[in-house]
Amino acid sequence: MKIWLDDLRPAPCGFVWCRSVNEAKRTIAENEASQPVELIDCDHDLGDFAADGGAGIKLLDWLLERGTLYPVALHTMNPVGRENMRRMLQRYWSEK
Repeated sequence: MKIWLDDLRPAPCGFVWCRSVNEAKRTIAENEASQPVELIDCDHDLGDFAADGGAGIKLLDWLLERGTLYPVALHTMNPVGRENMRRMLQRYWSEK
């Protein structure tokens, strides 16, 4: 399973489109046992959908808390958000 976290841009072919962090969490939790998570491609700013779980970095926080450091790519156009997410991935995901 590949997750596309973005409030506006539709998911590329082969990805499950999640518009909020909480929707992505539910999708992962409900399906990871039967469909391994191959990739999570994240946006940072989720517009009106941020009210349902926060910015995209909150999904990384959740993955880290539960110890499921699935492969993550970033497609956010927010330079500050990208850098914060990149640093988090570099610090914790590279240790796995």
